[in-house]
Amino acid sequence: MALRRILRGEDPALHKVCRPVEKFDKRLFTLLNDMKETMYNADGVGLAASQVGILRRVVVIDCGDGIIEMINPEITCREGEIGAMEGCLSFPGEQGYVVRAERVKARAQDRDGEWHEYDATELFARAIQHEIDHLDGRVYVDIATDPPEGYLEELENEFEEADE
Repeated sequence: MALRRILRGEDPALHKVCRPVEKFDKRLFTLLNDMKETMYNADGVGLAASQVGILRRVVVIDCGDGIIEMINPEITCREGEIGAMEGCLSFPGEQGYVVRAERVKARAQDRDGEWHEYDATELFARAIQHEIDHLDGRVYVDIATDPPEGYLEELENEFEEADE
């Protein structure tokens, strides 16, 4: 395994649509392993292949329950709407308020080409949407908006209470 360089900011590769994976081979396994190591090293929750300069539809996500590898992921259903602050490994130190579906159903292949279905809420749902946006050439800063009035103060109060 090896650490890959995470592309930053306005790198053109971050704004390109990724191509589907057709070959499930050693090169894919190496990419997945490297992406996992790179994401953990950067203290991330998710990483898309485009963020390391590979324009293929590959994502790794770990919201605390272990690594999930998603190849050729697609969202099949979106429900509800919820806004929250998001960050991104390609925009270190930045955050923005993004409204996304509260629940998503998605499907993706694993490293062996087998299809799996996911019913995701909370951070996992947000991570799936965020990473698939990367695969489609969109970054969160392009869709971030101003948070509702009082949102940031409420968030700050929650952090203060957690520290007590």
